[in-house]
Amino acid sequence: MLAFRSFAGWRLADLGPDLAAGLTLAAIAIPEQMATARLGSFPPLTGFVAFIAGTIGFAVFGANRVLSAGADSTITPIFAGSLLLLASGSSPAHMGLAIVLAVMIGAIVAAGGIFRLGWIADLLSTPVMTGFLAGIAIHIAVSQLPTLLGLPGGGDRVIERLSAVLGQIAATNFYSLALGAGVFAVILACEKIDSRIPGALIGLVVATLLTVGFDLEKHGVATIGKMVGGLPHVANALPAIDDVFRLLPLALIVAAVVMIQTAATTRAFPGSNDPPDVSRDFIGVGFGGILSGLAGGFAVNASPPRTGAVSATGGRSQLAGLAAAAIVAMLLFFGTALLAHIPTAALAGVLFFVAQRLVRSSVFAALWRQSPGEFALAIATMAAIVALPIQTGVGIGIFLSLLHGIWTMTRVRPVEFERIAGTTIWWPTKGEKVDGLLVLGFQAPLAFLNAENFSRGIRHEIDARPKLKLMVLEASSIAEIDYTAAQSLTALLRYCRERNIDFAISRLESIRAQKAFDRYGLRALIGDDHFFHSVEEAVTKLLPSRGP
Repeated sequence: MLAFRSFAGWRLADLGPDLAAGLTLAAIAIPEQMATARLGSFPPLTGFVAFIAGTIGFAVFGANRVLSAGADSTITPIFAGSLLLLASGSSPAHMGLAIVLAVMIGAIVAAGGIFRLGWIADLLSTPVMTGFLAGIAIHIAVSQLPTLLGLPGGGDRVIERLSAVLGQIAATNFYSLALGAGVFAVILACEKIDSRIPGALIGLVVATLLTVGFDLEKHGVATIGKMVGGLPHVANALPAIDDVFRLLPLALIVAAVVMIQTAATTRAFPGSNDPPDVSRDFIGVGFGGILSGLAGGFAVNASPPRTGAVSATGGRSQLAGLAAAAIVAMLLFFGTALLAHIPTAALAGVLFFVAQRLVRSSVFAALWRQSPGEFALAIATMAAIVALPIQTGVGIGIFLSLLHGIWTMTRVRPVEFERIAGTTIWWPTKGEKVDGLLVLGFQAPLAFLNAENFSRGIRHEIDARPKLKLMVLEASSIAEIDYTAAQSLTALLRYCRERNIDFAISRLESIRAQKAFDRYGLRALIGDDHFFHSVEEAVTKLLPSRGP
């Protein structure tokens, strides 16, 4: 099925659960999408456009039955600051840049799915992702602090905004603060009771009623104000071609984050017994982003919290998302008058709640106890996101994650295997040694990153055994071999032959590694009769007097 894969096997009995899940999703999405739009300096209704477009695009082209796509607070801060540097938030040019960026990001993500680039989702390690999310949370909280306190904003960087707030702290509007804090408390309480309760919607309704009932606008409480419903008018807002080229690096960074979060959401909430199809979900989210841009919205992303809500309330297909989108669309076209008196501080309270959920304090604590080096990596990523322009910080985070992976690969060393006493099992632990025999394993893919350590480590072990007769490479953990590693292995074979040391391979289980041995001529060089299914088989055949 090329389209609507999430509806495969759908039955009429699924209608009720889908509609119930859709109603819950709409109650969660309405305040969240408005708040996220304001986070990006867009009109609040633009968040509705992004949600509707993202939902429709994913329902048509995605595979996951419960995934929710739309405006997202993780990626919005990344591109919001860059767009403001190119055009002011209230100008048509700003919206035009956001539209083009949404289409670019969507196209990159969809292409990632078409070309099955799911490996991009593994670019960020858990420590780096933890630091990244904490840095984003700080950005969200600091950006919303002036709104929460009823103060004018100031500055583009975190430190500048904090300084501006501290300089005006005496002018805090306590009505705004009370409304925002109240919404935050309501959401937190509802989350503790049952995550399916739409705490954000309840908090916004109560805050709006209080604002209207006590005429708090006369006391300086800012509200959303009158809005024109329907789709944005963007015909004259498209940017110059030079600005489009400037957006390309930003689009690549945001697209990488979208793919990472989409993959994480798909794997966390598969939505059925079928295996997750990450690449297909990339296509769904990507086309949702393209549709959002064409409709006048901004970039979209998969949302783990909203997806979790659909899953928890029994959603069976993307009909739940489409039902929610229909409710939001009715509000967009016919219900804008109901939104005019929502206090902006209440939306700030929603975003503060989102921010605190992004901080994975338990992961920070575990890293501190179990891996201080990776804890430092998380802190460095968070600091880069906070101190530098956010897109630069994200790029540094991806670089640090890759550097950490490379460093981990380069640390692998050969490990000696010994026979467990009284058995035929060879294990990397203290056991029985056999005279004239050396069994070494290499517990990683063998590639240019560690080929030198592999060769140097084995030569060191060989040189330490002057009476060595047989060297066995236990290869069960070698999943792949590249050209550089093949050359190192060839040189190692010559090194052994020069010393009259027999060389054998045991447990070369990886199909890819087996093909590499054939491709690089290693099998012919070693000889078919020197490949074995176990270390014990190699010892028995090549050192028959040394069997158990």
